[in-house]
Amino acid sequence: MHTIDAAAVRKSVTVRASLEKAFDVFVNGMGSWWIKDHSVTQSGQKTVVVEAVPGGRWYEIGNAGEECDWGRVIDCDRPHRIVFAWQLNADFDFDPAFGTEVEVLFEAKGESETIVTLEHRDLANYGARTAELRGVLDSEKGWVGLLASYAAQVG
Repeated sequence: MHTIDAAAVRKSVTVRASLEKAFDVFVNGMGSWWIKDHSVTQSGQKTVVVEAVPGGRWYEIGNAGEECDWGRVIDCDRPHRIVFAWQLNADFDFDPAFGTEVEVLFEAKGESETIVTLEHRDLANYGARTAELRGVLDSEKGWVGLLASYAAQVG
C-alpha cells in the first residue's frame, strides 16, 4: 500500500527587526507572543520556554507552576535557524514516542527587516487524523495566528 505524504504547513512573515532580534524574540521570547489560549497545562499558560541547544527542552509553564513538555530542540544555529521536534499528538497531548518537525529560518532582508519562514512537516505521522491536524495547524488557530502574534510582538 502506498500512501501520499501530507504536504507540510509553510508560512512566512517579514518583520521589522534585525536578524538577531527576530530570532531572539521568536525563541527566547516565545512566552511573550505564543497565544495564551494555546495551552496544554490545566491551569493555563504562564509562559513558554525554549532551551535553545540541541536536545534542549521545549515546554510550557502553567499558571500554577506545572510544566508540560511540547517537544525538544533538534538543532539551533542562532540567529539563522532552529528546528523543533513537536511531540504533541493529535489530541495535543505530549507523547515522547510521537513527533513532527518544525523548522524556522531567519533571513536578513537589509539591516532592519527579517524574513521568518516556518515549515511544520512530517504531518503524515498523525495517521488517520493528518488532514484534520494539517487544517488546524494551517489556520488562524494554528501557525497563521501564532506568526501574526509573533510579528506584532517583534514590532
